[in-house]
Amino acid sequence: MDYNRFMWNRFAKTPGLLTAFGFTATILMLLSHGRGAAQTSDSGNIVSDVFTRNPLQVALLQWYPANLVTSFAAGIGAERVAFDGANIWVTNVGDANNGTSVTKMSANDGTLLGTFQVGEAPVGIAYDGANMWVSDYAGNKVSKVRASDGAVVGKFPTGAGPGWVVFDGAHIWTSNYLDNNVTELRATDGTMLANYTVGRNPAGIAFDGSHIWVVNISGGNVTELNATDGAVIGTFPVGTSPYDIAFDGTNMWVSNFGSNTLTELSGVNGSSLGTFTTGAKPYGVVYDGANIWVANSGDNTVTKLRVSTGRNMGTFGVGANPNGVAFDGAHVWVANNLSNTVSKL
Repeated sequence: MDYNRFMWNRFAKTPGLLTAFGFTATILMLLSHGRGAAQTSDSGNIVSDVFTRNPLQVALLQWYPANLVTSFAAGIGAERVAFDGANIWVTNVGDANNGTSVTKMSANDGTLLGTFQVGEAPVGIAYDGANMWVSDYAGNKVSKVRASDGAVVGKFPTGAGPGWVVFDGAHIWTSNYLDNNVTELRATDGTMLANYTVGRNPAGIAFDGSHIWVVNISGGNVTELNATDGAVIGTFPVGTSPYDIAFDGTNMWVSNFGSNTLTELSGVNGSSLGTFTTGAKPYGVVYDGANIWVANSGDNTVTKLRVSTGRNMGTFGVGANPNGVAFDGAHVWVANNLSNTVSKL
């Protein structure tokens, strides 16, 4: 056994040593192994894969693949999920008898911190640093919910059928499924700044630091907008019935609900960089700093794919009809629409 592997095994089997010397051990491994080897090796060796590991997961002794799933009760029809830096928020579409709400729970242990009534059909949710913004698909508006206590501090009109929501650092953007456009609101006071036309039935929406990317379900494509003026930069084909999108710091990843695949698009020019197989009916997608996670609503699983290669790193069972996903820095959270739960991986 080589020295580096011996030392890693010793640290891994002795948590106290790993905590005390984890940083040093990580630096030694980085110095001892080239980046090329880390990218090309699929052997499962923890040393050769160090560049694809999330350091926050390593710090929590979770460098190994997820093998435990914990579930917590949410509201009726758990749909989307977001992280506010300390807590997890879940939109609950609800039904005629139970009303609609958002659930707030501790990211640490899933403790229920509150359930707050908001809108007629809350779907999308995003955090602006102080407030949660929740889209109301049936009410054609977005609610601003104070994260500290769940108080609704404002409701602002959008286009028809707002779904996904994203924050760009100053503005809130909603994709309006029924109007084929996106709405831009000023985050400070909710003032509507503009509506911009995109493709047919827009859904997932993401921000890359300078542009807004919008998934168009019926169009089978993604529209890129300039965040400063809404100008269309380009429209790029993906798979069948695309739903959600995530940015990995360089490129965009799109879940294709109708073709059971994930498409990687260049963040520079929108060109296709690859198509990767997922589970059945992939829906929500999120980036964890090293991997892309996809909720497969058709077979009640999530798929983990390595960003550098697209390699499938594992498939994990969750609740019924998983939809939205979020990452809290160490764990992936999945909203299970038909189980009325969220799963923590």
